[in-house]
Amino acid sequence: MNDNQLLRYSRHILLDEIGIEGQEKLLAAHALVIGAGGLGSPAAYYLASAGIGKITLVDNDSVDLTNLQRQILHTTERVGQPKAQSGKQTLERINPDIEIAALAERAEGERLAELVGQASVVLDCSDNFATRHAVNKACVERGVPLVSGAAIRFDGQISVFDSRRPDTPCYACLFPPDQEFEEVLCSTMGVFAPLVGIIGTMQAAEALKVVAGIGETLAGRLLLLDARHMEWTSIRVARNASCPVCGTSHPA
Repeated sequence: MNDNQLLRYSRHILLDEIGIEGQEKLLAAHALVIGAGGLGSPAAYYLASAGIGKITLVDNDSVDLTNLQRQILHTTERVGQPKAQSGKQTLERINPDIEIAALAERAEGERLAELVGQASVVLDCSDNFATRHAVNKACVERGVPLVSGAAIRFDGQISVFDSRRPDTPCYACLFPPDQEFEEVLCSTMGVFAPLVGIIGTMQAAEALKVVAGIGETLAGRLLLLDARHMEWTSIRVARNASCPVCGTSHPA
């Protein structure tokens, strides 16, 4: 690190759990953020400010006026612009010393697998089950840890799925892909603005812990937040041996 970086990240370096060695791990890391909306905005903000060396934002949507109630990467002047590009502009102003890649596309199949394979950690900040399952499968296949978050109305959830650990589940263990779940979207159900900030910020925290190798991540635990009463529920989740993605009877 140069003198400017030592000053910029001095409050991290003061932490015994991080120090110079941990900060250098962050600077060498590459975070793939799927979705530059409500969850991706605060997650990317803190990844950038904390010094993740490269952040790739993937989002095929454009900024809409209805997004601005909660998607803090974007501004009124950028309505109509691709979210990925708008996010890149914001993050470069926060930290010009890191690399920001903006991909205005819907990454699927081999393209998604390629992007996941290049990352140190993946943050799923999407809003639908199809994308979550596709990202999870790619992360299991490539052995890349996944930080998954979701938020709707006043309810949020977050967990870490780390296939490098044989004792922890993947996303499909928790939400089997062959089961039908009601797809709920904030465009029809609404979402409490600070809720996505809480969950997205926690996604950044978990991603930083994964990269720096500090503390205990949420691998094997699902945290649920009821923001109406500001109550958290923690649920232990085990790996499913019959999981079609990570199970021992169904190798990825």
